[in-house]
Amino acid sequence: MIRYLVILKLVFLTIVPAVWSLDWENALKQLGDKKFAQVEAAVKVLGRSDDPRAKFLLETMLENKLYQMKRSKDLVRAEGKRNDFKTYDVFTGEELASGVKKRELKRIRVNNRIRSTLKNSLARIALGDPNPESRKEAAENLREGDPREVTPLLKQALIDEKSEDVRKSLRFSLATLQLKHPDPEIRRGSLSLLSGSLEPEVKNLLITVLEKDSDGTWIESETDIREQISKELENIEFWETVYSGVKTLFFGVSLGSVLLLAAIGLSVTFGVMGVINMAHGEMLMLGAYTTFVIQQLFPNLIEYSLLISIPAAFLVAGCVGILLERTVIRLLYGRPLETLLATFGVSLVLQQTVRSIFGPLNQSVLTPSWMQGTLEINPLLSLTYNRLTIIIFVPLVLATLLFLLKRSHFGLQMRAVTQNRRMAGAMGIRSDRIDALTFGLGSGIAGIGGVAMSQLTNVGPNLGQAYIIDSFMVVVFGGVGNLWGTFFGAMSLGLANKLLEPFAGAVAAKILVLVLIILFLQKRPRGMFALKGRFVEN
Repeated sequence: MIRYLVILKLVFLTIVPAVWSLDWENALKQLGDKKFAQVEAAVKVLGRSDDPRAKFLLETMLENKLYQMKRSKDLVRAEGKRNDFKTYDVFTGEELASGVKKRELKRIRVNNRIRSTLKNSLARIALGDPNPESRKEAAENLREGDPREVTPLLKQALIDEKSEDVRKSLRFSLATLQLKHPDPEIRRGSLSLLSGSLEPEVKNLLITVLEKDSDGTWIESETDIREQISKELENIEFWETVYSGVKTLFFGVSLGSVLLLAAIGLSVTFGVMGVINMAHGEMLMLGAYTTFVIQQLFPNLIEYSLLISIPAAFLVAGCVGILLERTVIRLLYGRPLETLLATFGVSLVLQQTVRSIFGPLNQSVLTPSWMQGTLEINPLLSLTYNRLTIIIFVPLVLATLLFLLKRSHFGLQMRAVTQNRRMAGAMGIRSDRIDALTFGLGSGIAGIGGVAMSQLTNVGPNLGQAYIIDSFMVVVFGGVGNLWGTFFGAMSLGLANKLLEPFAGAVAAKILVLVLIILFLQKRPRGMFALKGRFVEN
């Protein structure tokens, strides 16, 4: 008995490969048949094979570059025109001959039906590709295939697939085909594959199924299936509303973070010295241009350019701030309107200086790879890495500044000058030195803000002008000289702008926010968090 089993096994192992080889060779010969039905059948045989050569052959055929040599009947890939064709081995790509005449070749004809079969066959082959992206693309390509042929293939692929991203594409492709099936039970089953999915293409598919034909009849004839589809669409629309609100909050917080970076330095200088510094926006500009210069000096360190630019921008803007205080501001203490005019003139000088050095056009600041792209939480919610980084960066700046003000000797002296300048002077604190260092600190923080803004907006001579008014609004609304007031003021203004924009538009939203701030200041002239002290009261 065992002897017969061994003989049968040997016969099976000998005959089956021979039969398969025969099918492969017959399919290759059949590609040159005059009848399109025979060609299509040959394509299907090749597509079902496990032979790796089938992929190259079918791709060549899909490109309309598959030819048959009239004499030898060999299949080749041919490129060229008229009497100057080059032929290549269809499987290896090796060049066979050049200068081949057109009359020596016979093109393998392809019509729309065969082209569709070719795409399905290639997708079938790609479902076994080790690359997940190739399998995902294959699943998408099979959505237009013949449901009778493709559905079993997709079901098996769904069982074998390990990647969740590819499984989503497989489920959607399978549901797309099953929704077209004449059997209502299969159509009902297809909805279970789509249940809970938030993909935009799922919503579009369900909307299409729920529409009517040109003659007024429903595309989906079953009432219960239409009701189930309607519930799925309501669920998708509900989550669209929820995640749209989350996106609005995210953009509001990111805008508030940008405003905080722009205003936090102004809050320090304005609160301590009472100086209306219209050149504060140019400190932001200097920080952004410092980032640009760093990238130009160290083109091989783009990934670390922002980390290098942060201390560099602080030093550059801080030194310019100290120079401004020592040469202009110190002569105008106690005269806020004159400081406004003087610093406005300084801002124009700084803008023109930058134009003369770097030119009037915006400069390109590159974004490191770790800040590029988006964090996709789900199909309806994606958060950009550059804004996320800034949202995380701002609390670090605020915490560092609070630590400096609350825990350092310089911070103690600066708070003393803020609360009562005369008493601080009587205690031996050099208020003029504190003024210069404070102005440098505020300007340096603005420079750091410019580094962050270089990743969100254009770097040009007018960069600071876009934020100076908003910065003053934040400082006055939050409370002059109060860091926590500046923080809450920036976040409040950022969120208010983004919440109003969908209803009123960007310009009207800014006007409404300004009106609301004016009304608020009528009730609380010193802002949300007013400082206390004789100097402040005076």
